[in-house]
Amino acid sequence: MACFQDVVIIGSGASGSVIADELTRAGADCVMLEAGQDYIAEEYPRNEMLANARLYWSGGMDATTSANLLFLRGKVLGGGTVVNQALLDRFDDLALDDWRERSGVDFFSTGAMARHYDAVEQQLALHTLGRDEWNRNAELYARGFEACGYQWGSLRRGQSNCRVAENDCMACLGGCRRESKQSMPVTFLQRARRQGLQVETGFLVERIRHHADHVEVTGYQDGEFRTVRARRGVVAAGALGTSRILLNSGFGKHLPALGERFFSHPQWMNLALFDEKVDAHKGALQAVKSDEPDFRRRGFKLENVFVGPIGASMLIPEHGRLQQRYMEQYRHMASMEVCIRDVVPGRIRVDRKGRLKIRKPITGEDLRRGRDGVSVVREIYEALGAREFITSNFNFSLHQMGGCAIGQSRDQAVVNPDFQVHGMENLHIADGSIFPSAPGINPSLTIMANSHHAGEKMRALFGDRSLEGVA
Repeated sequence: MACFQDVVIIGSGASGSVIADELTRAGADCVMLEAGQDYIAEEYPRNEMLANARLYWSGGMDATTSANLLFLRGKVLGGGTVVNQALLDRFDDLALDDWRERSGVDFFSTGAMARHYDAVEQQLALHTLGRDEWNRNAELYARGFEACGYQWGSLRRGQSNCRVAENDCMACLGGCRRESKQSMPVTFLQRARRQGLQVETGFLVERIRHHADHVEVTGYQDGEFRTVRARRGVVAAGALGTSRILLNSGFGKHLPALGERFFSHPQWMNLALFDEKVDAHKGALQAVKSDEPDFRRRGFKLENVFVGPIGASMLIPEHGRLQQRYMEQYRHMASMEVCIRDVVPGRIRVDRKGRLKIRKPITGEDLRRGRDGVSVVREIYEALGAREFITSNFNFSLHQMGGCAIGQSRDQAVVNPDFQVHGMENLHIADGSIFPSAPGINPSLTIMANSHHAGEKMRALFGDRSLEGVA
């Protein structure tokens, strides 16, 4: 009979890598399965088109069944941490109190979570951007907030020696070639590999079978059918990936909440044209944030971001010569994004071929929140004297959450307070799929904190037993 690993981890992002680090430090024999490829820093693509094609699922074009929302999610060793902006904020009382009420899980509080936040942050280089690192887009953002009486704050990123003055920080959306951004390949995953983690890339997991003493993971690696067996399994493939694998495994028959309560922080991109050059594509892509309590109560935040020329051309709701006229003014564009804390849940399903079918309406309260945010952006740009204002006619999401919510009861949740799938004690989940609701705050740091907590619990389950494989 084949030897078992101690733990098989599916996914290499903010959850899988933190758990791998925790378990390999304890001596566990772990294997990590990642659908994407492993790149060294110098190999990350140098333009938007190649970055989308090589580093994102479906080329960055995952969509709902009605095509009303596009999802961007990383398909690369390191997951979303390779292609995100590494904005690392702790959740506030509003988010965690809501989670505790919905889930019945007591450790969702700022006090109880602090230890896990601390543990994760001690392993990361954190940097709060100063005014000397702003570009013109950030300057307009702050000046517009102040003109309208709104509060703003400085962003904290996971980065070291970013050298933003070299004017190419936007490139990190396609992977950081300086290894400055605190993505998993230069932090937790790097340490886990030094501690003995085995990594298998190009491995697309299809199904999991749960047994009394082990789990069995099947899928395809570079076109070849593979099976991996381990005493315990961790599914850390993100909200969409984790839900897809569990649904394809037939677990929905026993877990009615599987695939339900999917959230995504839908976003509206807004552009403004100014007479003077803005050059928002140079310098720090994001440097400041909205810190307005009224916005938080109203369910939206405004982000100081920009996009490359390919992205801008997709966002402009025009075609032909009119679109060309706008793109000729690319250096005169400022940008501000509305990101909502959505409350209208979506649903994740799979078709007969096991492919994702995602329904995520943007209606009712969510639509109102988005429109409120766009109105504030327009107000700010009008106060700054912008000569034209453009709102994109489609929505997108970088934060997929839910589908495998944590909670006390299997009737209402997929994962129990010990981060085990209800009724399957050998299967663990701590990624963004366990979120009971949308927090309205970038989720990466809290995914890491939850995964640190889950890793501790898994180590406790091993107890004093040998971590040698089971024959």
